[in-house]
Amino acid sequence: MSNPLNLTAPVDTLAMEFTREFDAPVAALFRAHADPELVKQWLGPRGLRMTIGEWDFRSHGGHRYSHADESGEYRFNGTFHTVRENEFILQTFEFEGAPDMVNLEFMWFEDLGGGRSRLRGRSICPNLEARDALLSSGMEGGVVEGYEKLDELLAR
Repeated sequence: MSNPLNLTAPVDTLAMEFTREFDAPVAALFRAHADPELVKQWLGPRGLRMTIGEWDFRSHGGHRYSHADESGEYRFNGTFHTVRENEFILQTFEFEGAPDMVNLEFMWFEDLGGGRSRLRGRSICPNLEARDALLSSGMEGGVVEGYEKLDELLAR
């Protein structure tokens, strides 16, 4: 059984916030976000193929990748502003199909002891319309599926 995703979008804010626990040590959870070969195995919903063009996972590094299926290709890019191993990531995230709608994303990695960890995140959108469009796009289902794939990866 997968751990549940708790996703909220507080009223009258530009933020989406989430928490999700994992049955794996914080170092393994962090590495799954850092290593592009691992990221390709879990990021995004099932049924999409991921190609990474750039993954410079360090403070002031960048990323560019795409997901594709029979319907088309979806490209994303951003900058890793701050990376602190096993602790914190601050990055930007932009869907290239909606240029100039850049989100600021915070991720905190927490050691729960006993080989378990928690990921807490906050994504700040440029406006309410962009936030609500993400929420209505099926994004939550894609995040749930991605974290289920991450559970499978961490169990191996």
